[in-house]
Amino acid sequence: MDTPSETRQATLDLPIEGMTCAACSARIEKTLNRLPGVSASVNLAAERARVAFDPVQVAPAKVLETIRKAGFSVPPQVLELVLTGMTCAACSARIERVLNRVPGVEAAVNLAAERAHVRFTPGLTTPEALIQAVKKAGFGASLVTGDSHAEEKARKAAAYKAEIRVFAISALLTLPLLAQMLVMFGGHGAHEELLPRWLQLALATPVQFWIGRRFYSGAWHSLRGGSGNMDVLVAMGTSMAYLYSLVVTLGGLEHQHVYFEASATVITLVLMGKLLEARAKARTQSAIEALIRLQPQTAWVEKDGGLTEVPVGILLPGDRFVVRAGDAVPVDGEIVEGNSSVNEAMLTGESMPVGKGPADKVFAATLNGQGLLRCQATGVGSATLLAGIIRMVGEAQGSKAPVQRLADKIAAVFVPVVGLVALLTFAGWWFFSGDFTTAMVNAVAVLVIACPCALGLATPTAIMVGTGRAAAYGILVKNAAALELAEKVQVLAVDKTGTLTEGRPVVADILPAQGVPAAELLRLAAGLEQGSGHPLALAILARAAADGLALPPLASLTTHPGKGLEGEVEGQSCFLGSPEFLGERGLAADPAALASLQSAGKTVVAVACGSRLLGLIAVADTLRDSSCRAIGRLRDRGIGVIMLTGDNPATARAIAAVAGISDFRAGILPGDKGLAVAELKASGRCVAMAGDGINDAPALAASDVGFAIGAGSDVAIEAADITLMKDDLNGVVDAIDLSRATLRKIRQNLFFAFIYNVLGIPLAALGMLNPVIAGAAMAMSSVSVVSNSLLLRRWKPGK
Repeated sequence: MDTPSETRQATLDLPIEGMTCAACSARIEKTLNRLPGVSASVNLAAERARVAFDPVQVAPAKVLETIRKAGFSVPPQVLELVLTGMTCAACSARIERVLNRVPGVEAAVNLAAERAHVRFTPGLTTPEALIQAVKKAGFGASLVTGDSHAEEKARKAAAYKAEIRVFAISALLTLPLLAQMLVMFGGHGAHEELLPRWLQLALATPVQFWIGRRFYSGAWHSLRGGSGNMDVLVAMGTSMAYLYSLVVTLGGLEHQHVYFEASATVITLVLMGKLLEARAKARTQSAIEALIRLQPQTAWVEKDGGLTEVPVGILLPGDRFVVRAGDAVPVDGEIVEGNSSVNEAMLTGESMPVGKGPADKVFAATLNGQGLLRCQATGVGSATLLAGIIRMVGEAQGSKAPVQRLADKIAAVFVPVVGLVALLTFAGWWFFSGDFTTAMVNAVAVLVIACPCALGLATPTAIMVGTGRAAAYGILVKNAAALELAEKVQVLAVDKTGTLTEGRPVVADILPAQGVPAAELLRLAAGLEQGSGHPLALAILARAAADGLALPPLASLTTHPGKGLEGEVEGQSCFLGSPEFLGERGLAADPAALASLQSAGKTVVAVACGSRLLGLIAVADTLRDSSCRAIGRLRDRGIGVIMLTGDNPATARAIAAVAGISDFRAGILPGDKGLAVAELKASGRCVAMAGDGINDAPALAASDVGFAIGAGSDVAIEAADITLMKDDLNGVVDAIDLSRATLRKIRQNLFFAFIYNVLGIPLAALGMLNPVIAGAAMAMSSVSVVSNSLLLRRWKPGK
């Protein structure tokens, strides 16, 4: 039998961040074990701590605080939940509130995507607890897994078919009642009815309580949680019309009109609106659907002298696979043997095939041309570029744009305010007209015309279509906030190498000092550069290899970031770097030669050994053909362009002049690009940064909007808000254009949603709208918002 202390025992399995050695894990263990009732063990290799504790003596928050005080942290985890049961913006706002009340949780709910993006602190809560919190609020929730998309799609398809059947039954029951309403509109006597009242009651009752039970259920869950949603409005409005008609019918009050047609028709129209809305919302996710369909299911491997088709899921990094002519590449890999052209349009949006050969990278879902390729897998499953794109697009579509905050605030109080307006309408009409029936009809019209759905869908549907459209053209948006900010960009700071230029510099000139052979100058320069991965170093090494030079051994090397190198080569102390770097050591280059090379836009590297200058090497990096057009397009949009480069002013001026850039900052050290961006932001302007290298990451992070050119480093892409799959600055312009188009749609949607309610509710309160007309307007309001967002699918880049 368990002792009382054993029954109280609880366990936490926590990820730990910041450990570097065994001393760190021992320190955490020792600190935790000092707490009363705690037994902790820390695994350095797994970077996790398993903590058994007595919850009566120690709270989980105390365990986390102790770890933080020890100098380490428990990193937050992120998960996605698939949600069911939401009907309007009030529902999504309620789930968001419920989740955010859980300690250590930050949640954002997307009504259009029916997803919740949750960031939580392990130890304070669990995924299971979050799901239970949503269920307790009256909605459904499940974790997103690898198979979630297929399961969710199948579930939605089945639910849609079921909804069509329910709507068909509702329509059949309501149509005879509609005929009754037409008699009333036709100017016949107020009590001239086509159908006997007992038949009207028989037709309206199943519509009200069987087909309309979802509204009562949703209203109950919403009110129990202390808020209101669309279901409350529909349930209240239709119930008032139905119950009044029921009393009149059962009481035999022949002189009073009945409104069975109003209650049944409103429910049927709301169902129709939800069906149209679901169909339109499904189309907003067409981009991510298309990406998922691209994922190949099988791969070809060589086995027993022939090709065998195997499921792509069994491939591991390092496995060899074969891509036949015309086939899709199954996983990310590197070509081992073969030459071909590969169509990468599905990833980059670029329609021209790219030539590929040994050592070149290939990516899953891209289409091989006419050659046979033998490749080695480098990324499989969730580690492929395509999977990363799908993940990023999904996260962006599920994120919340700042512009949505106003709509969220209104949605939170919308239903109570509408309920109050309906009550005042009822009281006012009854008091001033003395007619209970008229007062009730107008109150019902107020309840059924009010629509929080349009407010909730205005922003997320446009974001979903916009980010999906961007992905189709190789523009990957990290989140909705980045898409919104891109519209406001006033200044674009651009890195020179790899952004404006090709990023593949080549040696253009070798100018040795008198008495120094050109080959010797190049050999020593390459000897120093063999320890560097800088683009200029790669150019010098490539030229030395092409000339067949044997590199001298490098005994030592010291790097001076942004300036140059010094090292020991063949017993001599040698220097390589900018002419200014060597000038600081008293080794000045010929000013005329320098000016000539720099004015041609070439980067000059000076080389010296001991106290003698050996000569100059000029490296040229060709300006991209597309850069001039991109700069012109930015200028046309009123966006200023500033070039940031570590080059000397003369070279920077020459490159800027060719590119059409009037403003530049030269001689900027790698670590100072972030400071340069911060200075630009200090003027109060919205500043974007476009770059591709590791040294661009601080500037990308410092900018309001960071654009990583697709050929760039992983660090740059991680720091950026928007990643461009193509090596083309025009992608920045396209992203800004798409941002402007998306924000234009959001503003149109919000205007419509606001103006619809601002005009519709007063008209209903003034008795100028029949409840059936009000219900039809409410049903179509959210459909029109989603349909307007879908117009973004017509957007194309380069316009």
